[in-house]
Amino acid sequence: MIKFVQYGCGKMSKYTISYAMERGYELVGAVDINPDVIGKDVSCILGGDDIGITITSASDARSMMESVKPDVCIVTTMSLMSDVADSLKLCAELGINAITTCEEAFYPFNSSPKLTSEIDSIAKKNNCTITGSGYQDAFWGNLISTIAGATNKITKIKGRTSYNVEDYGIALAEAHGAGLSLEEFDKKIASVDEISDEERNKMINEGTYQPSYMWNTNGWLCDKLNLTVDEQTQECIPEVARDDIYSSTLNMTINKGDATGMSARVTTTTKEGIVIETECVGKVYDESEFDSNEWTVFGEPDTTMIINKPATVELTCATIVNRIPDLIKCEAGFVPTSKMGELHRY
Repeated sequence: MIKFVQYGCGKMSKYTISYAMERGYELVGAVDINPDVIGKDVSCILGGDDIGITITSASDARSMMESVKPDVCIVTTMSLMSDVADSLKLCAELGINAITTCEEAFYPFNSSPKLTSEIDSIAKKNNCTITGSGYQDAFWGNLISTIAGATNKITKIKGRTSYNVEDYGIALAEAHGAGLSLEEFDKKIASVDEISDEERNKMINEGTYQPSYMWNTNGWLCDKLNLTVDEQTQECIPEVARDDIYSSTLNMTINKGDATGMSARVTTTTKEGIVIETECVGKVYDESEFDSNEWTVFGEPDTTMIINKPATVELTCATIVNRIPDLIKCEAGFVPTSKMGELHRY
């Protein structure tokens, strides 16, 4: 019996908890910072009858986890390493394996090396494993490496994915610049990448750089495919509302001409001559839009994979749960899933 704690009781937790329990794992605790759910039974997230697990305040997470001694902690809170650092450090200090949907945690070595090294050291000391996983593990990672494995010669890998920020909560929507005027977007989002390579590397080393999701995905792919990064650049471009559109997540109407989100474009050149160009579009959808995932491996031969209307939230959460056996049996430290082998449904 694998015992787990759910850290973060927002939109994603409904699925991670349900999927893990369906797998036979035992929920022994839950954590959140929202006063509207703290002290309530987890059934307020799942629906149905009380299950006897009360949602604990993050300020009391340490004592709760010391008491229930989980094997695994599932962290579904924020998108940047700096935002999830406290929860991951806590797990590492207590010797609890942790897996997070934090997109930067998918491959944080190329964006937050200092913080990642710190967590890695603590986890090794206490013999546990920390990793990041989710939708990108399958659809931006393992599917691409599988196609690459069937290709004789590769010159370029190009990917584009889109998702509705409404599905993931306010933190992600705000990180994508949804609701900002174009002037605000340029100041708060785009300006981060209007810097030299030297300035970017300095920010990365200081832990102040804010990567897009594809920044870390490109790093993961290079690690998986044994490619050596020569240079990597990023550009964030606003997605502009064609008409007024309401965001239930932001609880506001985004005016025509303002940003509904952003397109983040990352280009990686490698010493092996292979170029990786990726783009992720996260925005508030209008009624005609839907999630999509399109990748092409160029070379001999060219191969294109197109997946329209994937159930991105559910796939993210199922991937997290399916990675738990790999997490438990893996070596100690902060280990990316690129080192864990192919993704399986155990």
